[in-house]
Amino acid sequence: MKVIKVKDYEEMSTEACTFILNKLKQLQKPVLGLATGSTPEGLYKRLINKYNEQEVSFKDISTYNLDEYVGLENDDPNSYHYFMHDKLFKHIDIPEDQAHVPNGVAKDMDKECQNYEKQISDAGQINIQVLGMGLNGHIGFNEPGTPFSSRTHIVELDESTREANARFFNSLEEVPKKAITMGIETIMESKEILMLVSGANKKEALDRLLNGEVTEDFPASILQQHDHVTVIADEAALEGK
Repeated sequence: MKVIKVKDYEEMSTEACTFILNKLKQLQKPVLGLATGSTPEGLYKRLINKYNEQEVSFKDISTYNLDEYVGLENDDPNSYHYFMHDKLFKHIDIPEDQAHVPNGVAKDMDKECQNYEKQISDAGQINIQVLGMGLNGHIGFNEPGTPFSSRTHIVELDESTREANARFFNSLEEVPKKAITMGIETIMESKEILMLVSGANKKEALDRLLNGEVTEDFPASILQQHDHVTVIADEAALEGK
């Protein structure tokens, strides 16, 4: 696991953008795995800037998002469909049918999980999977206790995860209790993984990721067994290291 230490969130986002652009230049039809939340927002802003500066085109790129809330329509401002279109997709030239987010309102959620797995499989492996990490070590919405062998599935969200995400809603009660997420095994099949970690509140989780035991009680720990993981973390998250 390669660790790149940067000063702060802004430098983390810049470093991540440079990392991804360098990788994209080496690939003909790149497949990117994307994350939502506040962690990758700075990265997406920089990718948009690079697109506007004509340094990158997304016409030949396919993207697959990690997860989506169950029960939120695509146009709900709290859905991850909405987030991705607002923060990235509508600002770049990616064809709509190449930007994939799980369908949280599918009539048959089990079938949706199977379909999403098939889409990823048909695209070939994800070349670069962008990840953030929850305080409890969740990646995607794979909460503690999720089997490392899991594929795309429906999860009951941990209360700590719902509380952490409540700031995006009017109240905790509005935060969905279920989500659809890529499974841990699906994530681990990515050729390369880019983990972004920022802030003093992630210090303990990052230490456990880098130095703790590999256990399903801390889902991100499985990344220790992946051959190509790069962690970009700021000074606050890496304090003392």
